[in-house]
Amino acid sequence: MSHDYRKTPEALSRLTDSQFDVTQKDGTEPAFRNEYWNNHEPGVYVDVVSGQPLFSSTDKYDSGTGWPSFTKPIEADAVRTKTDGSLWMTRTEVRSAGADSHLGHLFDDGPADAGGQRYCINSAALRFVSVAELETQGYGEYRSLFETIDTTSTEERAS
Repeated sequence: MSHDYRKTPEALSRLTDSQFDVTQKDGTEPAFRNEYWNNHEPGVYVDVVSGQPLFSSTDKYDSGTGWPSFTKPIEADAVRTKTDGSLWMTRTEVRSAGADSHLGHLFDDGPADAGGQRYCINSAALRFVSVAELETQGYGEYRSLFETIDTTSTEERAS
């Protein structure tokens, strides 16, 4: 299934000031005072500008930093990275592949057992889609990330 996840003037006009500052001006929202840092609901996180799926709650973890942190993107080509030399240091910036939205930064201090990477992402760059809303919002292809073993199948086989 092919999608066109581009930045459009209409999409930009719907952003809040905070969302625009983060995604278009490479801003950073305050730690612990953002929408998703402590969200534990299952679902996917999409680019607030284009709707492109970026991260899954199955790869989200509490890094203690006050921002949503993920071990990897939902698909390898969902994000791209570039060197960021602002703030008198060199960091790796994370941007959405489709709309080129600034998302946050990539660090090498993530959980070792999950590859060691921490995608530290601004909530203002994201829109959360819960598992219950995946189909209705057009993200049904990601439902399999949240399927668990069906315990009724044992009963059905016995009858």
